[in-house]
Amino acid sequence: MSVLVNKDSKIIVQGFTGTEGTFHAGQMIDYGTNVVGGVTPGKGGKEHLGKPVFNSVEEAVVQTGADVSIIFVPPAFAADAIMEAADAGIKVIIAITEGIPVKDMVMAKEYIKGKSVTLVGPNCPGVITPDEAKVGIMPGFVFKKGRVGLVSKSGTLTYEAADQLAKAGLGISTAIGIGGDPIIGTPTKQAVQLLMEDPETDAIVMIGEIGGNYEALAADYIKSTGNAKPVVGFIAGQTAPPGRRMGHAGAIIGGAEDTAEAKMKIMAECGIHVVQSPADIGETMAKVLNG
Repeated sequence: MSVLVNKDSKIIVQGFTGTEGTFHAGQMIDYGTNVVGGVTPGKGGKEHLGKPVFNSVEEAVVQTGADVSIIFVPPAFAADAIMEAADAGIKVIIAITEGIPVKDMVMAKEYIKGKSVTLVGPNCPGVITPDEAKVGIMPGFVFKKGRVGLVSKSGTLTYEAADQLAKAGLGISTAIGIGGDPIIGTPTKQAVQLLMEDPETDAIVMIGEIGGNYEALAADYIKSTGNAKPVVGFIAGQTAPPGRRMGHAGAIIGGAEDTAEAKMKIMAECGIHVVQSPADIGETMAKVLNG
């Protein structure tokens, strides 16, 4: 059983008939992902990309048995879409939308607490289990099947790391793009924990960035497992000036612990194999695994 998504996942697309939803749903279907339909209020009963369109997530779940949803809804309505999916019994919600207001995400995250649902994102590239399911916007061809799990705040560095691992003769079990917003559904520690507990994952690549304490919490957790699986880590933003937001809304150095240097030090102290450049990820992992 893979982490979060696999070949048996039944996926619906919220915002199915919009420009983004149409393009990326088409790519997901071409990859072989089991997309069973989509949701666009007011367009229920029609067909799009050869799949049924429903007016609501509840209707889609009843008709298709969907258990995973991917959200391409505009920022102003995306938190509502997350809450609607959780209400309808969706088990994994992957929110791609960028620019959701922080207050909306605070409300949505609070709302789904206590429900048996995992939210990934928002502002993330999604989740991929190579050769089984691509639920996101990542280029599928970069990801080769293997036994290295990947957790990343950065979409671009997710693809770079996957390419590095493939070139080193390794592949990916599941890659989780957690997103770069201040409030996200699955922080680094929880994503790493999923991979630590996954029998199909032998090692983990953890890519973080400046701002917040997600990586430090994940490093403490990894150490608490007795470094049960080897982890290679990288932190983006090593030259970032304090107090200035860099790219992602969550990437801002607010204090001494938020810098790349501080995070890399904590990670190294917890037994993580820290690399200075993303170009070293594949080679370092190969050395760690092959002695």
